[in-house]
Amino acid sequence: MGRFLIIAGIVMLALGLAWPLISKLGLGRLPGDIVWERGNTRVYFPIVTSIILSVALSLILYLIGRGRG
Repeated sequence: MGRFLIIAGIVMLALGLAWPLISKLGLGRLPGDIVWERGNTRVYFPIVTSIILSVALSLILYLIGRGRG
């Protein structure tokens, strides 16, 4: 469990550092992402971005797991 948490932390750190580059790719502003604005309030639901990232991460983890076995 400890090893998993360390790896998850490193991945999150890498994503945080790479966020300026990721935002230039258009992730977070895809068609299907919901933005609700009223006055000074903005609520953002990145549904399509979340689905795409989930599929990509699942594929990567599947390929990593397949290489070990």
